[in-house]
Amino acid sequence: MGATSAFNFQPLGRGRAALNGDFAMVADEVQEVLTILRKGGIQLVEVHNHGLYEEPRLFFTHLWAVDDAVKLARALRPALDVTNVVPVNSERE
Repeated sequence: MGATSAFNFQPLGRGRAALNGDFAMVADEVQEVLTILRKGGIQLVEVHNHGLYEEPRLFFTHLWAVDDAVKLARALRPALDVTNVVPVNSERE
C-alpha cells in the first residue's frame, strides 16, 4: 500500500493550464506545503486524512489553479521538495 502526490495539468491553450491535484504529507510537512502553495497562487480546496490510526499519519491536500503552465509547475516544485518523496524509479540508500 502506498500514498502519492499526483498533479494533473489540463492544457487550455496559449501556455495556460488548469491544475488539480492531491498532495500527500505527514503532519510536520503540512503547514509549510500549504504556505508555499498559497504563495504560488494555488488554491487549497481541502485538507483531510483517510484513516484514524494509520502510521505514519498522512494528510492530503486537494488543490486547484488556472494559470501559465510553467508558472504552476514552478509553484508546485518547492512544495514538493518539502515532502519526503522518492520518485517511483528511484532507490533509497
